[in-house]
Amino acid sequence: MNAKDTLFCKKTTLNCGGRLVLLQQPTVMGILNLTPDSFYPESRMQSVEQTLAQAEKMLTEGATFLDIGGYSTRPGAPEVSEQEELDRVLPIIEALAKDFPEALLSIDTFRSNVAEEAVRRGAHIINDVSGGTLDENMFAVAGKLGVPYLLMHMRGTPQTMANFTHYEKGLLEEVISFFAERVALLRAAGVKDIILDPGFGFAKNIEQNYQLLRHLRELEIFKLPLLIGLSRKSMTYKPLHVGPEEALTGTIVANTLALLNGADILRVHDVKEAMQTIKIVKKTLAP
Repeated sequence: MNAKDTLFCKKTTLNCGGRLVLLQQPTVMGILNLTPDSFYPESRMQSVEQTLAQAEKMLTEGATFLDIGGYSTRPGAPEVSEQEELDRVLPIIEALAKDFPEALLSIDTFRSNVAEEAVRRGAHIINDVSGGTLDENMFAVAGKLGVPYLLMHMRGTPQTMANFTHYEKGLLEEVISFFAERVALLRAAGVKDIILDPGFGFAKNIEQNYQLLRHLRELEIFKLPLLIGLSRKSMTYKPLHVGPEEALTGTIVANTLALLNGADILRVHDVKEAMQTIKIVKKTLAP
């Protein structure tokens, strides 16, 4: 076993369908939204052809992972039936697996049935925004499938999470407690590769998001890879009094701070800019 995978060192590998992915250097996950109402209009894919073209662009620009989602999780997003979510994501995953067999695909869902079908069609990672709180079968399915699981912190549902921003014990303390409990349950279910996502914008207001960003290093106690999803979210544009279409500068700055505080994966709409950010940060940190 690599020394970096021991109890005392941060885990830097993922087993994705038999392929070993190294996270010793920060990597990028490109976002492919298959929804008509995602908060950033430019990210909405309207056809298989458009999605394949965007996937090719992202992979060419340096993305290691592609994250496919068919259920918008923006605050107040409408409910989407399980069948509609399946109808949105499965044809795209099949097409991506066929055209880009070397691409590593993530299914962005909180439903275990959707996750299982997506993995059977070619997905390699489960990205669950609910951290297993919205489907009690999710952890068992992830363990059975033997795929990496992306554990995100959220309270409530996408429809109600804006009402759950009060943290009695303190935001950071409750996020750490949530992860401790959920990581133990995942390991009991047989999940070997776990990635943490503190869930920026999910049951957190703008000030809480920045508090979390300042204290990311405290999540290193878990010795697990850390994914950060800040791309064009309200915390990157509302302080500037602009909209998500003008949030690239804010996103780059926020991603820089995340990298300096231990981020391993940046989940983004703009892959080229994220890759450039990583290169500059690496230069800054080089001895």
